[in-house]
Amino acid sequence: MDELIVSTVQLSLKVAICSVLFMLPVAIFSAWLLANRSFYGKTIFEGIINLPLVMPPVTTGYILLIVLGKNGIFGSVLFEQFGITIAFTTLAAVISSAVVSFPLVVRSARIGFEYVDSDLEQAAITLGSSPLKTFFTITLPLALPGIISGTILGFARSLGEFGATITFAGNIQGISRTLPLSIYSYLQIPGKENTALLLVVISIAISFLAMIISSIVNKHLVSR
Repeated sequence: MDELIVSTVQLSLKVAICSVLFMLPVAIFSAWLLANRSFYGKTIFEGIINLPLVMPPVTTGYILLIVLGKNGIFGSVLFEQFGITIAFTTLAAVISSAVVSFPLVVRSARIGFEYVDSDLEQAAITLGSSPLKTFFTITLPLALPGIISGTILGFARSLGEFGATITFAGNIQGISRTLPLSIYSYLQIPGKENTALLLVVISIAISFLAMIISSIVNKHLVSR
């Protein structure tokens, strides 16, 4: 297989995995908060979380560029004070994918938390367990099927992210040219349609495999 194709697949997997790991703790906390707490501004908070689902991905990428770009609101501070540049790097591709896939992870994890029996949590606290210990020993394990489903969905969505990535991270070979961007690039070159088709097949295969793994893991967890 062509070395460029191999490096593209490796970069795509790296970006997708890192994006999920990057936002998973925040996604789990947000899902738990939405499922178990009522607070002022909850509707607005939920709306902000779900914005990347309804906004064009290019818009999301442009907002990230305004905020974290070299001349952006926070990006300029990072560059001037620490010499850190985020835009048009692999980290930018990770952040783009994380932001776009974040709502999917939160929605699935929230369903998982909503199905947790609150009586079990209350019984654990009554028996002397601290709220934090109860969360990690009772709540989190019971919500795990939803969290895993969301994680797999987030991974698959990160793998297919295009609009936000090309806007915020660019289309740079070896840095931000993931599978979707590579497919797009090859389709612009006459005679490279077969290479683009191969990348499409690889992308579908990885996503399908991820969904199968998610299904198997969930069945195992539910049957326990």
